[in-house]
Amino acid sequence: MESLDPKLVTVFGGSGFVGTQIVQLLAAKGHRIRVAVRQPNLAGHVRPLGTVGQVVPVQANIRNRASVERAVAGADIVINLVGIGANRGAQTFEAVHVDGARTIAEAARAAGASALVHMSALGVDTAAEISAYAASKLAGEAAVFEAFPKAVVMRPSILFGQGDGFFNLMAGLARMFPVMPLIGGDTKFQPAYVADVAEAFVLAAEGQLKTGKVYELGGPQVETHRALLQRIQREALRNRPLLPLSFGVAKMLASVMAILPFPPLLTVDQVALLSVDNVVSAAAIKEKRTFAGMGIVPTAMDTILPTYLWRFRKHGQFDKTLPNPASDASSA
Repeated sequence: MESLDPKLVTVFGGSGFVGTQIVQLLAAKGHRIRVAVRQPNLAGHVRPLGTVGQVVPVQANIRNRASVERAVAGADIVINLVGIGANRGAQTFEAVHVDGARTIAEAARAAGASALVHMSALGVDTAAEISAYAASKLAGEAAVFEAFPKAVVMRPSILFGQGDGFFNLMAGLARMFPVMPLIGGDTKFQPAYVADVAEAFVLAAEGQLKTGKVYELGGPQVETHRALLQRIQREALRNRPLLPLSFGVAKMLASVMAILPFPPLLTVDQVALLSVDNVVSAAAIKEKRTFAGMGIVPTAMDTILPTYLWRFRKHGQFDKTLPNPASDASSA
């Protein structure tokens, strides 16, 4: 359904996994969208998400204030999805999650934007003392609210959906290796479906949520890290033994990976995060700062994971799944 009052929206990081979902929803509602990215020539895939000329990639680097100001000039709504999982050169947690977030918020305020929606991560408040990533995300939230008090901050749990970074990676490891490393097997997670998260962002962008608040987004199922790996293997029709690793051993392996010339599969910081539960807080539930409080019914993993994890089976979509009792009975 198209909005009765279409706006100009600037989405930083709008060409990524979450961004493309948000852009598509905004376009369906009739808004005009600038997708602010460092390399617009690599973001052509966002153009077909709307009608001709409705979605336009523009150049912006959040470490360059002038480019950010150009990207938000005249925008009614600003959304910041930019984040990194590890420090890499000039792309550091401080530069991206704190300074970059502050720059965008200050530019949005100066441009007269009516709404700012900022992407954070679930559990950063509880993990800030042990994780540089979490600490930077938390500091970024504070910087955003200082510059734009009526901002809305979203803290999603790990995400699932076509092209996600966690479930696809773990299923790929199950396909390649004879065992699956298990770090912090009892740590709890509450995975959220990317389309539900996108819907929450659009509600906030259109002014349908209370501002100046932090919302925590978790799906309907809470599962341990061990249970998630077992679930992934069931969907991929794999049966790899789980190899428990202590946090000490895992940190040592991550330290070795850090000196390799390519992005590591695991960092010391990520190991630390695996020691902290990643679930929606009791306070957020009580104060209705959740999917339920927004009127969104979150989607279960059972509904979505089978639609894309089949490609990690030995024979892909042609691999046999569990027997169908009805077909067995009819052939008897």
